[in-house]
Amino acid sequence: MMDGQTGELRQEVLSGIEEYRRKYPWTGARPIAKPRYPYFGGEVLEQAVTALLAGENLLLMGPKATGKNVLAENLAMMFGRPDWNVSFHINMDASYLIGMDTFVGGEVRFRPGPVHECARQGGFCILDEINMARNEAMAVLHSLLDHRRMLDVPGYERISLHPAARFIATMNYGYAGTRELNEALLSRFVVLQLPELSEGNLLKLLSYEFPSLQKKAAQMFTGFFHDLQQKCEHREISGKAVDLRGLLDALRLVKMGLAVHPALAMGISNKCQDEEERRMVEDIMDLRVPKDMDASQVFAG
Repeated sequence: MMDGQTGELRQEVLSGIEEYRRKYPWTGARPIAKPRYPYFGGEVLEQAVTALLAGENLLLMGPKATGKNVLAENLAMMFGRPDWNVSFHINMDASYLIGMDTFVGGEVRFRPGPVHECARQGGFCILDEINMARNEAMAVLHSLLDHRRMLDVPGYERISLHPAARFIATMNYGYAGTRELNEALLSRFVVLQLPELSEGNLLKLLSYEFPSLQKKAAQMFTGFFHDLQQKCEHREISGKAVDLRGLLDALRLVKMGLAVHPALAMGISNKCQDEEERRMVEDIMDLRVPKDMDASQVFAG
């Protein structure tokens, strides 16, 4: 497991993970999940692990930059399972999830979809932005996500869900195309509301990703991002600027030698299409970050 993940978990929870891994050792060809980042947040992590140990389906809800997908990938890694990631969109249908007929060597053969593969092999299925899916697509999963734990493959078979398999869904309100989940689907999950990324956890993330990042610079970037979060919370700016990936991308550009302000513009402020909003983000940047700041003041050595 990644450093810092297990230190805040109770021994009973750690023992539960170890027992799961002993009971369901992974021997398949698909590699075990390897998340890009650790998830920082012991209380949330423990709640999520407890739900999965109980055999529940888990729905992660929260605003942008709360680490929903990072948490899901880390959970798969901690349990020693591969992950199948399904990114929903409005045009996705049931055949993509379960599988479809295809021609191979002049013959019609069934090509299993990610949900079919995950259910059969016992992986962790990450249903990303589940509230973008059409009801018709998700209806096929109802019997898989409830006590029946069965998946009907029309014209072929009915398969039982592997006992090691788990389903983790994520959703974020406010994106174009999102909507409320219907009650039948929502009732099949336990729900975990993820908090906004705290300044302390953002500092840990920046230090993890950029070991040579100077402490003073890390605190400055953390404060800048926190200001954006506050402005978004008070609806003074949209969520476009609250882009954690953009902040990390900007720091990579700085490490390559680009000055800080142009890098932050490329990673964050230029994503604001509204001119007034972009100027507000730039004002926050001016208050927090010296205009002549360069890489030598950000990274050691």
